[in-house]
Amino acid sequence: MLKSSFKVLSVILIGLIVLSCEDILPSAPMESELLDGPMEGLTHAQSAQFIRGDVAFNDELFHSGNGLGPLFVATSCVSCHAGDGKGLPSTSLTRFGQIDATGNKFLHLGGPQLQNRALPGYTPETIPEGATFSVLTPPAVTGLGFLQYVTDEDLLALADPDDLDDDGISGVPNWDYIRDFTIPRPDAITRDGKYIHRFGKKASVYDLLEQTVDAYNQDMGINSIFDPIDTFSGLSIDPEISQQTIRDVVFYLETLKAPIPRDQDDPQVQQGKAIFSQIQCASCHLPEMKTGYSPIEALSHKTFHPYTDLLLHDMGPELDDGYTEGSALTSEWRTAPLWGLGLSKNSQGGHYFLMHDGRARSIEEAILLHGGEAENSKNLYVGLDQSEKEDLIKFLESL
Repeated sequence: MLKSSFKVLSVILIGLIVLSCEDILPSAPMESELLDGPMEGLTHAQSAQFIRGDVAFNDELFHSGNGLGPLFVATSCVSCHAGDGKGLPSTSLTRFGQIDATGNKFLHLGGPQLQNRALPGYTPETIPEGATFSVLTPPAVTGLGFLQYVTDEDLLALADPDDLDDDGISGVPNWDYIRDFTIPRPDAITRDGKYIHRFGKKASVYDLLEQTVDAYNQDMGINSIFDPIDTFSGLSIDPEISQQTIRDVVFYLETLKAPIPRDQDDPQVQQGKAIFSQIQCASCHLPEMKTGYSPIEALSHKTFHPYTDLLLHDMGPELDDGYTEGSALTSEWRTAPLWGLGLSKNSQGGHYFLMHDGRARSIEEAILLHGGEAENSKNLYVGLDQSEKEDLIKFLESL
């Protein structure tokens, strides 16, 4: 009898503990509230490679004992892209040296990227006299695989360099040469030996392999077989990271899921979406794109919703930083994808740091910085009544 009573009491106590834990412990966040995570449709082998890339991107910390520096900006990938999201002004990168399409004249002085930190015994770089420069906050890295496999043909169809439709918007691709290790896309279109680039704030990077190789080399001073040149000595050195790790990180970036929109049935969000098109934001922040062929089946011939056209647009004197790369003008910027915008604060300390350098502390402030080709849309936004502005902001935060 005593033993039975003890069992009953034990069950009651365990139940109370479980209920108490449920009350105390936070519930797991919904998938739509997170930027990280793999896209659907990966095979078992692809999922294993995604995990390897995830570990290299989020867990690997570099130091003097495993190749860091001697000059560097960051000690890990995740230090600039927490939760695969946007970085902070404190994690910004500085690019310097080039004012026009004639090429960077400061490569022999450490360009194009400033390594502002150094191991003990070494001196960090400073911007050379006469060089122009731009400060860039790290972008979110989710959904990049979809952007990579949009065809060049589709991008050229979106371009309107002569503004033939007379809407004041004349997006253009950034044409530049590719690196020795780069394999052009099967659908690649060339012009005078140059290719369409699509990644980076000024669309100056061709693909995610180049992005990854440069991040290791220029951000952390980690050399690979793809780029063995040491940023400090200028000499070719043995690889400090394996080719397989580079490939795994590239695959991780390719197969991170696209941000999941939220509250799409909310009437205020729906009204905001209508206003977004009404004031012509969708002319550059294109709501829908599609991929062409990809060797990764989960990315092949897929429709997605990034709110970008991947093209360069003149954003006016307020955003002219006097620095550029490739064929972009100093006032031209690639249309920033808006998907995941509402989750930006999660990786930015609970605050917004928007635009290329993080100067905008709210979505409205970012809108008001638009000029050049976006001047008309900005003015249309200014002319909205307060409730319409709130609807638009709520829509943007739902992406």
